[in-house]
Amino acid sequence: MSAGVAPAFDEVELSAADDDKVRSHGRSTYPEEACGMLVGPAPAPGERVRRIVEVRSAPNRRGEDREHRFLIPAEELRSVERSISGTGLEVVGFYHSHPDHPPEPSPFDRDHAWPWYAYLVLRVVEGGAQELNAFELDPERRVFQPRRLRVVPVT
Repeated sequence: MSAGVAPAFDEVELSAADDDKVRSHGRSTYPEEACGMLVGPAPAPGERVRRIVEVRSAPNRRGEDREHRFLIPAEELRSVERSISGTGLEVVGFYHSHPDHPPEPSPFDRDHAWPWYAYLVLRVVEGGAQELNAFELDPERRVFQPRRLRVVPVT
């Protein structure tokens, strides 16, 4: 990263149950991209972990080329934000699948991403969920930086 710009977080924490939800969604929509929102507590200043406490799947509203692109309309995002208003939770990121492609953001993903949010990208090959990786968009250089993804057991 450029001098003076620190990443918003170093790690994304996801429960095993939510990891399963993302993977199941990716399998069920194959060969199209799956997509959804990541909900977690509002990070405290200086907090280095994005904790995901809920995965909210969304329908891919992209009109065409859904095998390579996804769209979560603004009204879907606003609906989730309204549903968690006053709970101390907020949308802290997004996820989507890459059918038969590497689990890393594409140039299209970069062009449509926002800084601060966590982005999870799932590789789905021939209908089977594989690697799930976490990223953050560097706001100055407009490139994705990998972040640690920690899947924790459900307690």
